[in-house]
Amino acid sequence: MSAIAWIAVGSLAAWGWLSLGQGFFWRTDQRLPPSDEAGNRSPGPGPRTGSGSGRTPRVTGPYTDASGPDAAGGGPGPGGGYTREGLPRDIEYADDHGHAPAHDADDPERWPSVAVVVPARDEAAVLAKSLPSLLAQVYPGRAEVFLVDDGSTDGTGALARELAARYGGLPLTVTSPGEPGPGWTGKLWALRHGIALARADDPAYLLLTDADIAHEPDSLRVLVAAAESHGLDLVSQMARLRVRSTWEKLVVPAFVYFFAQLYPFRRINRPGARTAAAAGGCVLLRDGAAERARVPESIRHAVIDDVALARAVRRSGGRIWLGLAERVDSVRPYPRLADLWRMVARSAYAQLRHNPLLLAGTVLALALVYLVPPVAVCVAAVTGDTAAGWLGLAAWAVMTATYLPMLRYYRQSVWLAPLLPFTALLYLLMTVDSAVRHYRGAGAAWKGRTYPRPETAPDR
Repeated sequence: MSAIAWIAVGSLAAWGWLSLGQGFFWRTDQRLPPSDEAGNRSPGPGPRTGSGSGRTPRVTGPYTDASGPDAAGGGPGPGGGYTREGLPRDIEYADDHGHAPAHDADDPERWPSVAVVVPARDEAAVLAKSLPSLLAQVYPGRAEVFLVDDGSTDGTGALARELAARYGGLPLTVTSPGEPGPGWTGKLWALRHGIALARADDPAYLLLTDADIAHEPDSLRVLVAAAESHGLDLVSQMARLRVRSTWEKLVVPAFVYFFAQLYPFRRINRPGARTAAAAGGCVLLRDGAAERARVPESIRHAVIDDVALARAVRRSGGRIWLGLAERVDSVRPYPRLADLWRMVARSAYAQLRHNPLLLAGTVLALALVYLVPPVAVCVAAVTGDTAAGWLGLAAWAVMTATYLPMLRYYRQSVWLAPLLPFTALLYLLMTVDSAVRHYRGAGAAWKGRTYPRPETAPDR
């Protein structure tokens, strides 16, 4: 066989291992709430396979995603966030005759108190779509919201107060921590301030959520019920990102797909597993676990703070769970490729620990896994190398098949799946650009702040 055919063999072998040996990363069934075919509780948070019953939830709130219910799962309708499949059994439903069943047996007898902490820096453009959804949470226990205005210059704090006055709902405290202390990233400095303020009322849980994340009215209740009924110290959901523009449709589902490939959700959710990760947009954290893990002090310099948080909780003996969201959506738009490029390049090299050898290995791995299959097919079309063509086509087919579940989760056309090699090439270039920015002194830059390597960050 030719050299390209042998390389295609390596690509096909890699896909065989990835599809079967990497925690079935391509499956999208790790979601809340847990249920089985009969509608009964499973042993822990995991696959959601029940069928719809046609019931309508008795939940209302001011949030409607701008992309529409079918696009973001934010309202009634097929595939929307208010369908029976997307809501937990411990929320009241009105059946076809207007009767509401009793609460689920796994509901806590006494709902623990929750402090919602929202770090926000120059978020006025998205806050009107996200903050009202937090204020409107339907939660049986005590809950309050702390928005930490992290040096905003666009009136974020004033807008938050205005929204609270307009919508009411949960109590809101707006505070500001000042500039980050030595060795702290801005977000973690804001979280430190918000958590310290929240602890005055001794909350049982902390909900750490970003300012661009909108929650459907039952979101907090679902998270707490899962944590309480399964003894979890950290429950995190990867918010459904916005997919409206052409570039969002091409890049966003792949972003979540690549994240799951790097951190397989099933492996993370296995008790005693070493793999740990979280999605920073929505993290419910038991306050006692936060204290044991010394969060956020122990991770104060982390640029990729969600993964660092999950690792700290797991190292301290905590149980964690990560899945895809049904009732949590990001409202931040990334309409242009440049917007998405900045989002990825900001932290890609930090993910590789600023290590040139890891960067080189990542580039070679991406090329072998994602670029070799279409290249082999093209070479075969030109040279008549049938072995290379068939091997490349087989690897491409496996790649395409593993991407389909994520496209279905995002309700995108299946015809985007064969374009995954092109998207992977974009991510490869973004990763290289992230390294270039780092060595030019502008690597982990976010809203006017640039963070150094962790080992060069000054200590307290």
